[in-house]
Amino acid sequence: MSKNLTFLLLSLGLSFSAVLHAKTLNIVTSVAPITNIVENVAGDRATVVGVVPEGVNSHTFEPAPSDAKTLRNADIIFMNGLHLEMPTIELANQVKRATVKVVQLGDRIISRDDWKFDFSFPADAGHPNPHLWPNIALAMRYAEITRDELVKLDPEHRDTYYANTTAYLSKLSKLDSTIFDCVQTIPANNRKLVTYHDSYAYFAPRYGMTVIGAIQPADFAEPTPREVVRIIKQLRKEKVPAVFGSEVFESKILVQIAKEANSVFIDELADDDLPGNVGDVNHTFIGMMQNNMKIMAGALGGDASCADHVDVSNHPGIKH
Repeated sequence: MSKNLTFLLLSLGLSFSAVLHAKTLNIVTSVAPITNIVENVAGDRATVVGVVPEGVNSHTFEPAPSDAKTLRNADIIFMNGLHLEMPTIELANQVKRATVKVVQLGDRIISRDDWKFDFSFPADAGHPNPHLWPNIALAMRYAEITRDELVKLDPEHRDTYYANTTAYLSKLSKLDSTIFDCVQTIPANNRKLVTYHDSYAYFAPRYGMTVIGAIQPADFAEPTPREVVRIIKQLRKEKVPAVFGSEVFESKILVQIAKEANSVFIDELADDDLPGNVGDVNHTFIGMMQNNMKIMAGALGGDASCADHVDVSNHPGIKH
């Protein structure tokens, strides 16, 4: 540091250490739910950038050349892991600074014994279902691990990270209780989920629902005619009242499957696409789960207003 700059800082009552520690962190994440969880833990102590755009299939996402610069400038990188972002993690390991940690949250939360496989994620392919976050108890672990990693990286602001996380965990705990209550409003025989892409393998067991199946095969193509016939027969047998699609995974065949199975087709569920636009009060992970529960409950014969009271707001210090 030059003598002139040192003199200027001292004249302002500042030291080099104070200026250094005033620097906010550059954090890089992957999908929007993880980005938003990390934002709420970091608060105004970081700028958080998610490299996977909302509305994009995160399973087939390939990072752009511009993402290399984002990853290279990161102070810490949070990924879901569980084989979700393999191309992005590979790029991160190539370009990041040597001291920068890549934290794969999902791999820290569950062991291989707890991996779930299904039609979209068959065991013989070796890639587990990575969608832990719709299970709010697991989402709370995302927040806690994030907090602990940020404290290691920036110990001077330990109290801030703990306070942010405590406040956020309180919101998540209330969301968790609300989801239980919402499911209870659904007739017991209707607590069945059929989705195009299976994002609820860890959600359903926690909240007392059953995943009947997912329609999208492991290669992310449309199901074959034989598979379509099998799915329709299963839906008729189970008397599934609604089939849930997603704007991210558009499927013309899904509309026909629902019609043939005498089920209602709903294409508004989201697993990593936050509602509204950046800056909207409900453009949050909690807002996404609130919206999902209202849609699920309404379509399955429950109370569509069951989650209206949930606080979906972000930490006020989040930077966009």
